[in-house]
Amino acid sequence: MATKKYTLLFAVAFLLLQTVVTAQTSDVTTTWKDSSKVSSKNKAQFSEFSRNAYIYPAKPKDMWEIGLGLGTAILSGDLSNNIGFTANITARKSLSHVFSLRPYLSYYSLNGTVNRTTNSDPNARDYKTTSWSLGLDAIASLSTISNYRGNPKFNFYLLFGAGVLTANINKKDAAGNYQQYYQTNSYGQILTSLGDKNGGLYGPTVVVPCVNLGGGIAYKLNDRINIGLEARNSLTNYDYFDGFASIYSNAFDAIWQSTARINYNLGNKSKRVEPLWWINPNNYVYSELNTPDHLKNKLKVKLDDADADGITDQFDLQPNTPAGVAVDARGRALDTDGDGVPDYKDKELLTRSECFPANADGVGTCPESACCKESKSEIIKLQQTVDSFRNGTLKVGNSGSVLPNLPSIQFKSGDAKLNRDNQRLLDAVAEQLKNNPNAKIKVLGHPEANKTSQQKAYDRVESIIKYLVDKKGISENRFIFAYDAGGSGDANTIDLQGTTEDGPNTVPAPAPHLKGNK
Repeated sequence: MATKKYTLLFAVAFLLLQTVVTAQTSDVTTTWKDSSKVSSKNKAQFSEFSRNAYIYPAKPKDMWEIGLGLGTAILSGDLSNNIGFTANITARKSLSHVFSLRPYLSYYSLNGTVNRTTNSDPNARDYKTTSWSLGLDAIASLSTISNYRGNPKFNFYLLFGAGVLTANINKKDAAGNYQQYYQTNSYGQILTSLGDKNGGLYGPTVVVPCVNLGGGIAYKLNDRINIGLEARNSLTNYDYFDGFASIYSNAFDAIWQSTARINYNLGNKSKRVEPLWWINPNNYVYSELNTPDHLKNKLKVKLDDADADGITDQFDLQPNTPAGVAVDARGRALDTDGDGVPDYKDKELLTRSECFPANADGVGTCPESACCKESKSEIIKLQQTVDSFRNGTLKVGNSGSVLPNLPSIQFKSGDAKLNRDNQRLLDAVAEQLKNNPNAKIKVLGHPEANKTSQQKAYDRVESIIKYLVDKKGISENRFIFAYDAGGSGDANTIDLQGTTEDGPNTVPAPAPHLKGNK
């Protein structure tokens, strides 16, 4: 019952201490990146890991943990045992992130009393035992590795170890005084003569082997200090720690201990990390999964672009574009006018949509307007006439013959300016006049019966004669300026007619104040 009370007392003290300590969040360390914390024997592995020649990081050098434990101890023997005292010092060193070794030196002060109402054996006496233990524990940390946090704040562990225990026992005599107890048989002890009694056959102190079992919990205050609670049982094959062996029990004596511990990490922080049981080895794995700083140094992303157009093959809808051809964002050769013929093949880059479909060269098939067809027909006729004069198949007498196949000049409504088609027609007429120096032409307009139309016809006739005279060098006296007031023809058309007549090459404007009006 007393053991339970003291264990509960330690637990309460630990929880109270924890409440005054600032809460520490679990963190993630990047020890695998620091070459200064790698031992010389692991430098080669660190170098290979750094250049991605080896996939595992090098194990870092870590600190020693030096510990002090104080608490209660009670002997589990054949008598009624009281709560005693224990103290120990330890030095713990990791083997890995889970396993570590911890040499220890422990001191025990044990005592017990005899209840004569339940034990009348005269050999059973009140006792005091002083004991020392030296040994080595192997510790397995249960909370280091986690997939759901960084480094642990708590370290839960189990221990298993072996060592030796000494026992120096004092028992009350019949007078009630404590006297040195000398072991008179050899049950389980390694040595019995650490001292001298009866010619060196027996001594006051015995040494026996022990096996340790236990577990504990530690809480990290900072990178140097942690505190904890530990429960431990040292089992022996010796039955005289209380100076008495009952004939009614075959159980060997054992020492139960409960201690509060404070531990300090010993080592240079610039060259060593904290003990490995405080570092989650998954830090490296999950850090790389989240932000692959180490992995990205190895990755050399290469995206194929077979036609070298700047669009990688997985996005290229036209992976065989000829070299140097401009492409869009999907790798297709540009087709500016959308006629289905790419620009590098298109001989008409801006084909109008009304001229679709285009041919294989990207040239549209635009329908000709009626006026254009007529103008082209007239030009063809005039060209045929000119060709006939040139090759001598058509002759005109010097006395003045009538020129055949002269064109009509079409004007836009309200306009008296000559467009390019009209000028080409007049160029052909000038060629005929030059080849027939005695021929004359009547320039005939067809105005409607109003002054505006008559003035417009006048302006058009005048612009034709002026073009042939000023631009082509034809004599003005070879033209007859005429227009019929009856409107027998198209008001927007000026007819050119070969003639042998004589007439004026200019006439007064019918309505000069309307000149240029539409």
